[in-house]
Amino acid sequence: MLKDYLENNIYFSSEVSDWKQGIKQSAQPLLDNGVVESRYIDAMIQNVIDNGNYIIIIPEVAIPHARHEYGAIKTGISFLKLEKPVQFPGENPVYLFFALASETSDGHLDLLAELGEVLSDSDKVEELKQAKTTSEVLNIFDTI
Repeated sequence: MLKDYLENNIYFSSEVSDWKQGIKQSAQPLLDNGVVESRYIDAMIQNVIDNGNYIIIIPEVAIPHARHEYGAIKTGISFLKLEKPVQFPGENPVYLFFALASETSDGHLDLLAELGEVLSDSDKVEELKQAKTTSEVLNIFDTI
């Protein structure tokens, strides 16, 4: 299921100017595909401002998200891989972003479970950091 959601939502970039731009760029596919409204992306950024770096779930990996009432229209996920990490407040570097949205408060739980399976495997996280193509990323998610 996660692979299906990611299929047309995988992007690569050499770098971004700051962590806010990282969140915006990672969530842009969700906006482009009508999964979220632009105010949802603003809410994702505001979450970090208000609550700190809790979206960095393991070193170098962030899952930006917001509450569904801030403009999530459907459930979706997108992936952004940076060549150069972006620094979050507190000097926390991030290479990998999984922007997440759900139209209900629990509609994303299956996606998170599958994502957690991959991110709990340090070899798979390293493969994601080394991936250069969409197919390489999708192949990593083939195994779950």
